[in-house]
Amino acid sequence: MIAAETKKEFYKALIDKETEYEGVFYVGVKTTGVFCRPTCPARKPKFEHCEFFATAQQALLASYRPCKRCRPLSHPNHVSAIIQMLVEAVEANPEKRWKDEDFQKLSIHASTARRQFQKRFGMTFVEYARARRMGIAMKQIRAGHAVIDAQLATGYESSSGFRDAFSRIMGTAPTLLGGARILKATWLDTRLGPMMAIADEDALYLLEFVDRRGLEREIERMRKKKKSAKIPGVPPPPRCH
Repeated sequence: MIAAETKKEFYKALIDKETEYEGVFYVGVKTTGVFCRPTCPARKPKFEHCEFFATAQQALLASYRPCKRCRPLSHPNHVSAIIQMLVEAVEANPEKRWKDEDFQKLSIHASTARRQFQKRFGMTFVEYARARRMGIAMKQIRAGHAVIDAQLATGYESSSGFRDAFSRIMGTAPTLLGGARILKATWLDTRLGPMMAIADEDALYLLEFVDRRGLEREIERMRKKKKSAKIPGVPPPPRCH
């Protein structure tokens, strides 16, 4: 979680277009739905309309899309031509689910895309494209669309696939679990809307609507605080003490 004083510092850097803050934070503009670099030339938003992120992936998962003016993921001074091309391809069709043949059409090897995105943004290209799709889905749900409509609009043919993707984006890959404490997360369809529950054998740590802005960051903070890994699954009922 970004402290209040740090947010003020970031906002001042945004107003002053301070280049030394490039890569330190991204700002999401609530009134436009885009996220920008600190030096974006666009008209500056009010402080209360800003939401600050440490990474581009956090901004994507919070439903923000890359600004077309400052292009936070494809600025020519910071990334390669391959990354620029792929980011532009995703923005041209953000609902697209990428396959090996799609990379071949662009004369790019899938492993090259994966390595370059991992090095520059801390996530693979597939993770970026998936986060972009899921961000769109969450935005549609927040706007009042049915979950099934958001699911289909972002290319998920099955409800289980959509739910699994949602869990994978916010969780930790099983290969990275190591000796970490494991929390299990599950999607709950309720009469009030879909919810996410996270628990272990001892306690329920989170029960929240999946469309709440900032849910992904709250889950990440909880994971770090508990020094745990989160995987999709049905949590067992907490034991009584």
